[in-house]
Amino acid sequence: MSTLGVEEEYLLLDPDTGENAPVAGDVLAALPGELREQSRPEFRRSMLEMVTPVCTSLAELRGHLSVMRRAAATAAARAGARLVPVGATPVAEPDRTPTDDPRFHAIARHYGPIAHDPALCGCHVHVGVPSRAEAIEAGNHLRPWLPVVQALAVNSPLCEGVDTGFASWRSVQLLRWPSLGPAPHHDSPAGYDRTVAALVASGAMLDESMVLWYARPSATFPTVEVRVADVCPAIGDTVLVAALVRALVETAREGHEAPVVPDELLRAAHWNAARTGMDGTLLDPRTGQARPAWQAVDDLLTHIGPALRRLGDRGTVETELARIRRDGTGAARQRRLLTGGIDAVLAELAVHSSPPSALNSRSGVSPSL
Repeated sequence: MSTLGVEEEYLLLDPDTGENAPVAGDVLAALPGELREQSRPEFRRSMLEMVTPVCTSLAELRGHLSVMRRAAATAAARAGARLVPVGATPVAEPDRTPTDDPRFHAIARHYGPIAHDPALCGCHVHVGVPSRAEAIEAGNHLRPWLPVVQALAVNSPLCEGVDTGFASWRSVQLLRWPSLGPAPHHDSPAGYDRTVAALVASGAMLDESMVLWYARPSATFPTVEVRVADVCPAIGDTVLVAALVRALVETAREGHEAPVVPDELLRAAHWNAARTGMDGTLLDPRTGQARPAWQAVDDLLTHIGPALRRLGDRGTVETELARIRRDGTGAARQRRLLTGGIDAVLAELAVHSSPPSALNSRSGVSPSL
């Protein structure tokens, strides 16, 4: 059974204004020691990243995510902020100073104004693989299916307090960065390294660590890392994304030849997934045809069905998909709440990372996200 782990990035928001609060250092200091070791400073001081331990089951992953979110929410409250799992800055970020780290300052110098765009938060899934070659081959197999995963995980429709018209504004903002988007098809680790070296030599990338493709061999762990999803509003959404990614990697390891899909079709498929989420059609990059979004999900389940059964994950995936089909994606749920004002959206998002005592003290707030 493949191992898996998740990195989640959260925004720290002022509970009164909804603006980003640059208090990540205070939040990190307030975390319990063992959870502080699972946390990292992020590029922006209004962001917090937390990393699960290596897991073998979805139940184990769910438990770690719950503990992490509750601890981080408690620490954020002590720092006077609200921990919110949302993919893009929803109101404003007055202070865009990078975290005081030589690496982050180098990124800011190299990429200029785009490094000062409002903060964005993603959900990154790692699946263990035996070798770097298998990680690259798994990435080849994942390419046509990742727009479907992206569409299920959209959770950033807001910017400057209003609806952007996109289900994942985070995905649109990130297109300004080079080497971000669907990974090119690579035949070998050597071919992958040549592409990366050429991008660095071109000046588009600061260094090889700035490969930000949606699927890549991790530079740190023996895993394939998938970076296509917005940070999810509810833990169940995160568990679903992780389950789908792991089943895709397991399916890729069965030895079938990876389909070579034109890059321009993949980019179009991802752009459309960011625009409509599950509320329209998704482009099938294998055929070039648009299909109803839930038919694309059915195709994905057919493709990974044997792997889901082997892993024992089929029931969890079906339950979480039924919930999203009933209640909508994170973006759709935010839009329904927006009629009550943006503070209603942010308060509801915060429910999913709050400790039980905070949840119990809130009257009239139901965890519908």
